[in-house]
Amino acid sequence: QLQLVESGGGLVQPGGSLRLSCAAFGFTLDYYAIGWFRQAPGKEREGISCITSTGGWLHYADSVKGRFTTSRDNAKNTVYLQMNSLKPEDTAVYYCAAASGCSRDGNAYDYWGQGTQVTVSS
Repeated sequence: QLQLVESGGGLVQPGGSLRLSCAAFGFTLDYYAIGWFRQAPGKEREGISCITSTGGWLHYADSVKGRFTTSRDNAKNTVYLQMNSLKPEDTAVYYCAAASGCSRDGNAYDYWGQGTQVTVSS
């Protein structure tokens, strides 16, 4: 069964950090671009960033530039989203998704994880 599994979410105080992981099972991530998306209650899904199969990465959300970074470890079949200087407005369910190439459009992605909740609150 092909699946992506996110982990690392939780409750963090404003200014804190979290690292989300996106692990693949049943297939290798080596040839996939991995996008990160988030959806806050009552809001549309938002593309955050994407890392290409060769390790280049793109930011789609101005609100996270300078605070979020994306990396991948193909040996572990895992992609990471490092989130620093977290703000209450970063509260959302975070998803990773796999596609043949990076895209801001979630419809371009073939596989999705189940999501992990990130809550930023004091």
